[in-house]
Amino acid sequence: MAVSLQKGQKISLSKEAGGELTQVKLGLGWDVAQNPQDKKGGFLGKLFGGGSGGDSIDLDASCIMFDANKQAVDAIWFSQLKSKDGSIVHTGDNRTGDGDGDDEVIDVDLSRVPANVTSLVFTVNSFTGQTFETVENAFCRIVNANNNSEVARYNLSAQGGHTAMVMAKVYRHNNEWKMHAIGETASGRTFHDLMPAITPHA
Repeated sequence: MAVSLQKGQKISLSKEAGGELTQVKLGLGWDVAQNPQDKKGGFLGKLFGGGSGGDSIDLDASCIMFDANKQAVDAIWFSQLKSKDGSIVHTGDNRTGDGDGDDEVIDVDLSRVPANVTSLVFTVNSFTGQTFETVENAFCRIVNANNNSEVARYNLSAQGGHTAMVMAKVYRHNNEWKMHAIGETASGRTFHDLMPAITPHA
């Protein structure tokens, strides 16, 4: 049973998974908020990526790797889908609905993350500029890639006038990997715009 995180909560990934985690997937998902006048397609009819025309929102997930001095070492986003060391791979938009509605998935091989990297911060931003007033049911979750079981899920009430969110952090602490549910709002079209909001959490 996956743990459901509250904002600010920190957990040990290995403890929750019942053993050491090496391969994890960070899944990020959201729905386009429904216009009450628009009944066609139903509540889940316009899951992100399935909408047409003005309904689609281009939300992008990113992962920024930091060292102990809170200096960005590398970034994984739509213009660079793989970290330079190869430990983190962004799979791009997931339009198949596979894996419980993850819209974007970032694969992380924790065993290969370089020793100088102490934290991975995950963000979502609206590249098209729509605010999160048009987004609902946003979540991020950690999945054990070895058996596809969900380890932790963080459901966010993400709606508001912002265009980005610092979702969560996976970080090293006493030789184990932990997860911190952040859920801080920010604004920007790419992670570069978000760095002033991201860095304090690194």
